[in-house]
Amino acid sequence: MPFTIATWNINSVRLREALVSRLMQEEAPDVLCLQEIKTPIEKFPREAFEALGYRYMVARGQKGYNGVAILSRLPLEDAGDRDFAALGHARHVSARLENGVTVHNFYVPAGGDIPDREANVKFGQKLDFLTEMRDWAHADKPSKAILVGDLNIAPREDDVWNHKALLKIVSHTPVEVEHLGAAQDAGGWVDVTRKDIPEGRLYSWWSYRSPDWDAADKGRRLDHVWATPDIAGAAHGSRILRPCRGWDQPSDHVPVFASFDL
Repeated sequence: MPFTIATWNINSVRLREALVSRLMQEEAPDVLCLQEIKTPIEKFPREAFEALGYRYMVARGQKGYNGVAILSRLPLEDAGDRDFAALGHARHVSARLENGVTVHNFYVPAGGDIPDREANVKFGQKLDFLTEMRDWAHADKPSKAILVGDLNIAPREDDVWNHKALLKIVSHTPVEVEHLGAAQDAGGWVDVTRKDIPEGRLYSWWSYRSPDWDAADKGRRLDHVWATPDIAGAAHGSRILRPCRGWDQPSDHVPVFASFDL
């Protein structure tokens, strides 16, 4: 069963409902994972997306903050969620497709501005969240699974516009990269995007603070698609939809796509 999956931090699904609808109409991924939906589920604009063929949804919402949703044109069932680091945040949800593939949708905490857990509680929460992702994968080794989402870390030197300049900036510090790597290794997760696009700078996020994001191009690859080794070989066609950053009232993130022939 071939299918395409996309992940997108939408930064408020109600504010950017039109952008999600546009992506559905122009790109039509079979499964679309959204992060930072910023709404309780009862206020999620589900009917608009159902009208475009996305009749299946598994989601966890929260008023004004966080929130994750999996929208699908293919049948799927709720496979649960986990409150990583006991934060009480809607940052994880999973769903199972009819072919047995489990999709995990994550929104890892951003971690604030100071990369020091003693000086910044949010940074400590981010590290604890990643540590529990590692322990979760160790305890129950994933198989036939895809993990996507805004992981809020750009791990490689070519995942940021300037490696040396960002070594002390949250999202690219060595301790964060180490924690993310440990979580990835624990599950044997394969970075599908970099499997398909192994070389060159690659970004999925550009700050709102940049007056001309496109010309300055000071991006980071914060959004990821991972797969377990048993299905990673079936992945192909990875791409990042950079033009979405230039749409009207855009999210600061853009969608990341991958296809699987299973």
